[in-house]
Amino acid sequence: MATGLPIVISGTGLYLPPHKISNEELVQSFNTYVDDYNHQHRDAIQKGELQALEYSSVSFIEKASGILNRYVVDKTGILDPKRMRPSLTPRADDEPSLQCEMACRAIHQALDYAQKTPQEVDGLIVSCANMQRSYPGMAMEIQHALGMSGYGYDMNVACSSTTFGIVNAYNALANNQNKCIVVVNPEIPSGHINFRDRDSHFIFGDICTAMVIERADTIKRPGFEIIGTKLLTSFSNNIRNNSGFLNHAEVGTNDPNPRYCFKQNGRKVFKEVIPMVEEHILAHLAELNLQPSDVSRYWLHQANINMNELIIKKILGREANPLEAPIILNQYANTASAGSIIAFHHHREDLKKGDLGLICSFGAGYSIGSIVVRKQ
Repeated sequence: MATGLPIVISGTGLYLPPHKISNEELVQSFNTYVDDYNHQHRDAIQKGELQALEYSSVSFIEKASGILNRYVVDKTGILDPKRMRPSLTPRADDEPSLQCEMACRAIHQALDYAQKTPQEVDGLIVSCANMQRSYPGMAMEIQHALGMSGYGYDMNVACSSTTFGIVNAYNALANNQNKCIVVVNPEIPSGHINFRDRDSHFIFGDICTAMVIERADTIKRPGFEIIGTKLLTSFSNNIRNNSGFLNHAEVGTNDPNPRYCFKQNGRKVFKEVIPMVEEHILAHLAELNLQPSDVSRYWLHQANINMNELIIKKILGREANPLEAPIILNQYANTASAGSIIAFHHHREDLKKGDLGLICSFGAGYSIGSIVVRKQ
């Protein structure tokens, strides 16, 4: 039976990995790899059998994305031109996994803000673009590590995982299935980036965000009431990651293989996703009898500064000021499903009681999720 009680986002947490990589460092590593590759294949390149690789540059990265830095779980392996992927130490089955460790830190911060204990949480949703393993579920491991009751499960809707996870939590709470649910997003995109690909080697950073979502009758401090949700998916091959449990069974494959890394047709994504997001947000606001100007803050998925600026311009019909649609790409890069929550985490305290905001994700699939909230 539905409770009829408001559902509230009462706390957020943010965990940063220990290492930070600047554009300058990334470009130096990439261009060293390019020099080595072009020298090693010099004869084939001169004969026209292979194409010489093109250098990257700081100016190219900043113009294409707006990204200046990114956090990663390991820096040494990524910047090694001979490796160009993280160097992670395998963990035994009885040790906390990397995603569990990241999640616990972000969750503790979110619970502290909401003035809750792990024992008051009766649901846990791990929603992110890539899971460290298929089973046992990451959520079950995190639930066990924190001493939470109830249940936990994993879900993946790529960069929209967070908003889809919030909607699942909202529905469970609204239907009186739970009293308090944590949605956590331990994102480690550096594990599936092809750092040898000029067009994408700079895009992603690692991070973990967490949100406490609960019924209004259990909150201990004012938060943001969820007043509307809207989800959309539409299949597209333009953003893809083929990594999966069947890879080792495929004939003729080797490891590492760029086929199993992130790849996208950036121009098509830019052209197709922007109008989809604009239409989705405007339709969602219309369903709630709201105008774009009624929303004080838009916390958008942080994929690309050019996309974000154009989307908000189309929605508002004018250029947005920095506070209306905060950009955190410069500091964190694209953090997959966590981007909009990082923006929410950093840019919500200045809003006044009654102000409206909209959290929106968009990504591979294609998938779009939007959450309209009101500050209590």
